Amino acid sequence: MRTYIGGHQVVSDTDFVELALGTPLDLWLGVEGESEMERAAREDAARDILADNPDFIDRMSQVAAEAIEARAPELFNVTLLLARRPSGRRQYRGGVAA
Repeated sequence: MRTYIGGHQVVSDTDFVELALGTPLDLWLGVEGESEMERAAREDAARDILADNPDFIDRMSQVAAEAIEARAPELFNVTLLLARRPSGRRQYRGGVAA
């Protein structure tokens, strides 16, 4: 099954996030080894995007929440444990025997 966002095919999780947000992840996360000038330019661009799109933080949070919800079982590997006490065993109550 193929997934498309705005006519673009999503082939990875990174593609999904970038297409959903409309910006590359590197803009927000940075790039390893970037210079101070590159970092300043990237942060300036990010500030401009946030100033021009006041709802961007809400969209970003929604995309993150949807991704977590879609992958929750894999991310958290949740197993339901039922609280049961083995029958036939006495419960320890502490203290000293008289």
